[in-house]
Amino acid sequence: MDFWKVIHRRRSIRAYESDRPVSEDAIRQLLGAAIRAPSAGNRQPWHFIVVRDGTVKAGLASAAYGQRFVAQAPVVIVVCADPGRSAARYGARGRELYCLQDTAAATENLLLAAVALGLGACWVGAFDERAAASALRLEPHLRPVALIPIGYPADRTSYSTSRRDLRDVMSYI
Repeated sequence: MDFWKVIHRRRSIRAYESDRPVSEDAIRQLLGAAIRAPSAGNRQPWHFIVVRDGTVKAGLASAAYGQRFVAQAPVVIVVCADPGRSAARYGARGRELYCLQDTAAATENLLLAAVALGLGACWVGAFDERAAASALRLEPHLRPVALIPIGYPADRTSYSTSRRDLRDVMSYI
């Protein structure tokens, strides 16, 4: 799909076709796109957890303050930061900021790749980190940053979401 079409078609999808699984090949392509994101000092402080297990997805939905669509997606990719990887080179700024910026860039690549593959996804940032980490049995050095439910959109109606006008969000100096 054309890059500009992908950009304009990306939207948050919260309802999925329940009978259509997401293939392993698609997961590899999504994660392949994610790891092509830039990162401070090329530290690549990300780790991705692919969740298909219903019990774990239910735990993530609960951690996401009851956002049930998280559990209803065929797969959830949890984007985690490894703050220590960034801190090893950049100290506190790497631990507190760069690893989050880097995982955000990887998350956006993943979302755009989902559109290009005909999949729907939603960036879920509203969740209790400790509850999500517990549901995943995360190693203590990893921090969950985003939950990305993914599947084939239940509603294929194309619509665009409103955006603020460029004049309202930019300045020249």
